[in-house]
Amino acid sequence: MLNKKTVDDIQVKGKKVLVRCDFNVPMKDGKITDENRIVAALPTIRKLIREGGRVILCSHFGKPKDGADPKFSLAPVAARLSELLGQEVVFADDDNVVGENAKAAAAALKDGDVMLLQNTRFRKEETKNDDVFSKELASLCDGIYVNDAFGAAHRAHCSTEGVTKFVDTAAVGYLMEKEINFLGNAVDDPVRPFVAILGGAKVADKLNVISNLLEKCDTLIIGGGMAYTFLKAKGYEIGQSLLDETKIEYCRNMMDKAAELGKKLLLPVDTVVTDSFPDPIDAEIAIEVVDSSKIPADKMGMDIGPKTVALFSDAIKNAKTVVWNGPMGVFENPILAAGTKAVAAALAETDATTIIGGGDSAAAVNQLGYGDKMSHISTGGGASLEFLEGKELPGVAAVNDKD
Repeated sequence: MLNKKTVDDIQVKGKKVLVRCDFNVPMKDGKITDENRIVAALPTIRKLIREGGRVILCSHFGKPKDGADPKFSLAPVAARLSELLGQEVVFADDDNVVGENAKAAAAALKDGDVMLLQNTRFRKEETKNDDVFSKELASLCDGIYVNDAFGAAHRAHCSTEGVTKFVDTAAVGYLMEKEINFLGNAVDDPVRPFVAILGGAKVADKLNVISNLLEKCDTLIIGGGMAYTFLKAKGYEIGQSLLDETKIEYCRNMMDKAAELGKKLLLPVDTVVTDSFPDPIDAEIAIEVVDSSKIPADKMGMDIGPKTVALFSDAIKNAKTVVWNGPMGVFENPILAAGTKAVAAALAETDATTIIGGGDSAAAVNQLGYGDKMSHISTGGGASLEFLEGKELPGVAAVNDKD
């Protein structure tokens, strides 16, 4: 997956280039609340502008259910891109994405110009990877396509995979290249000791990730809601904590696998518990710390305790490569964010290569102010998980090999 053509391998002067970005950004009342994904796309866009390409950007945004929906318009992204690039980004607002406005704007592009298409998911064919829409997208460019949307690379959609069948050249952008290099090297050729940290709510979401990483890493740390099913598999009382009863045997198997492979599998040794889940999420809430083997029957585990923080931090301190996906607790609540914050702080203080696997862990690291201390923060939660599982990502596989 690393041997792919990049934007450095293509000639774009005077050519219309279709670029798939990931502009699926958080937005409230028409205002972008986190522009990290937009900023991450800028190096590729600027490179194509510099080289005299005529740049046609496209992206999905949200999940519109019934075709075109004004609240899912990419108009605010076009406006912000214009500010960041210091030049106008023409917005083609066709509800059918490749409409008369888009065709006219593409035809009028001059070297170094940039335009943005409307939300690709305004077309229901997008998620079905329909050839008709794929051909329409390809018809706008001069046979050159660049995929820089790692966050959508695990989806075989028209704008990520289908379009590559109807262009002459398909390459990856700088962001995609960076994501693949960091995640690929971490998993396949890590500097050791290699520590993987998995958190989040459900074991089911990370079944194959756990199994795959056990074969790759030296130490696997399990925290967050998924830890309680592992603790239950050890025969511990977990009270009202999150439990996936169908995965208890799987957790036993993974602990046995770790022992057979001579790998460390670290679980919480103490737990922050509450009477109930906070409602609203940021409500003040009474907590206590108990041994992870003795969670009271009427209590619910919500975060890792101080002994666990010390245990996990010690493993991180001695690592040379760390991959982290998933928070240690209900980090959205300030009282229950201590474990996640401590792990983020430990990563910030180490000289190891630190890779944050997108999603909630990326949000947590940025929210807690440690984003600039990490080696790499992935822009794709689902994509990074599938990459860590060892799966081939359709949006990457479809790009031309260097050879």
